[in-house]
Amino acid sequence: MRVLLDVLRLALACGFVHATLSKSDAKKAASKTLLEKTQLADRPVQERGLVVMDVQAEDVVLEYRSYCSARVRERHFDGAVLGYVTPWNSHGYDVAKTFGSKFTQVSPVWLQLKRRGREMFEVTGLHDVDQGWMRAVRKNAKGLRIVPRLLFENWTYDDFRSVLDSEDEIEELSKTMVQVAKNQHFDGFVVEVWSQLLSQKQAGLVHMLTHVAEALHQARLLAMLVIPPSVTPGTHQLGMFTHKEFEQLAPVLDGFSLMTYDYSTAQQPGPNAPLSWVRACVQVLDPKSKWRSKILLGLNFYGMDYSASKDAREPIVGSRYIQMLKEHRPQLVWDSQAAEHVLEYKNLSRCGWTLPGSWVSGPPSGSWARA
Repeated sequence: MRVLLDVLRLALACGFVHATLSKSDAKKAASKTLLEKTQLADRPVQERGLVVMDVQAEDVVLEYRSYCSARVRERHFDGAVLGYVTPWNSHGYDVAKTFGSKFTQVSPVWLQLKRRGREMFEVTGLHDVDQGWMRAVRKNAKGLRIVPRLLFENWTYDDFRSVLDSEDEIEELSKTMVQVAKNQHFDGFVVEVWSQLLSQKQAGLVHMLTHVAEALHQARLLAMLVIPPSVTPGTHQLGMFTHKEFEQLAPVLDGFSLMTYDYSTAQQPGPNAPLSWVRACVQVLDPKSKWRSKILLGLNFYGMDYSASKDAREPIVGSRYIQMLKEHRPQLVWDSQAAEHVLEYKNLSRCGWTLPGSWVSGPPSGSWARA
């Protein structure tokens, strides 16, 4: 299972400043620079007392580079752990090579499945496949499975209807997936299709995924599925994927990547993944804990910046989070209800106009707090 991230409130103000620094001023400015450790640690973060609720910005900046190299292969969780490597945060490729032993599967976000005509399918994105990286990851982490995310892209309702109503179409689709996996030395796929079809023809989708899983398993490949939250964010209503579909697919799929993040919207900024909602999403899917080992709880290691001046948000990756902590040294406050951190800071570096406040969500207190 994975972990969730936190939310930061940023109160940004602005003023007009024009000045030059004297030598003494420069020394004072330099003295305010937060320290960063450049050497690796001899103990993990748990033993150094860094996994805490009362996180300090100075501690995050000081320690964020300093992992324990001697114990990078140790695991602290016995269940399945799936890590995504995304194009918008390429640092993940290095993380997978260094910490690959902590994962059971790694999923590069590379591929798209497109329907080109009757019984004709194409997997695109193969130009992004990095065989050298795959070899390096497997060398450093024995037994790790590489299962690229495969998105059903640009499928129309007619495409779904034609495929879901035809055994021949489903068979050709399955053959295409198996052949690509063999040719590219993949260990299976994480399929993303459920949200594309919305709430239509779910019975047909269950049927198709069952056949795809059987074909992949016959070729000794993994079949995993991305699923939306079972409780719609901000409501008590059931989502598009519920206990019914989970019970049908749990016996045939190897895992479910549950999207328990991005709870708040640009129109209503707030927590990224309030704990009560995350717990409810799991309990709705599997109230009797029959298949819990197959639920991969989604934890995003990026933040989200919500602007108060417009209905917009943008992602905050780790490097930008660290930069914000260095520049503003905000106080991080633990929100016990959401189980996330919140911070406020002021920005006086702009000229002549005022920047509105923002909300930001980001990584958890275990690694840097929530930024």
